[in-house]
Amino acid sequence: MATDPQRAATWRDAKVVSVDHHGELGVILRLHVPDRVVHRPGQHYVLRLRAEDGYTASRSYSAVSGPAEDLVELYVEKVPDGEVSGFLAEVVEPGDVLECRGPIGRWFAWDGATPALGIGGGSGVAPLVSMLRHARAVGRPELLHLAVSAWTAEHLPYREELEAAGALVAYSRQKGGSRLDAAVIAAIADPGATAFVCGSARFTLAMESHLLSAGQPEASIRIERFGPTGENAEHG
Repeated sequence: MATDPQRAATWRDAKVVSVDHHGELGVILRLHVPDRVVHRPGQHYVLRLRAEDGYTASRSYSAVSGPAEDLVELYVEKVPDGEVSGFLAEVVEPGDVLECRGPIGRWFAWDGATPALGIGGGSGVAPLVSMLRHARAVGRPELLHLAVSAWTAEHLPYREELEAAGALVAYSRQKGGSRLDAAVIAAIADPGATAFVCGSARFTLAMESHLLSAGQPEASIRIERFGPTGENAEHG
């Protein structure tokens, strides 16, 4: 009998149940994954596209859904010239079938039973929303504190859900906005919690530096970074 890691590593056909667009670049996919392994908040899935000539391309996306939800929800941000994200954002429709495997990753996974601090920038809020939904499902929302950042309100996925949960929200390029700067991070750092930081390389490097300066133990900081390091990166 296959173990969970073996099952998670097996490619399977996932049916697209719904497609919802967020702004010009984001799309929310909800997938029915048959015989799936239930994920932990923070884990990710890999989607693979296959062309008629056999060419394949795959990318990883963090689960947004909580473990108890029937469908696997993924947030995809279209990146310039992105062959996979562009296809998922512009072509995929309900009823389509995508190759999928997962969940993958243990380092950036929250157990839902210990204190946690989630810090996310832009689309880096995706795994934090999964943590939020899981915290509510298990009746322990007090264990999770969230701080998120985006250029403007329109650039923040799941804004209403995050605000309703009491997340600290910073808009760095909005009139009257703010940043997750050293002072803000120092105020929310918690040496007794595991800090999960997700976002662009520039954002996560800044947040890691702020956390360390605030006395957050290095061993308690877990980072998931992605994307460009240039000017387009969200930096709190």
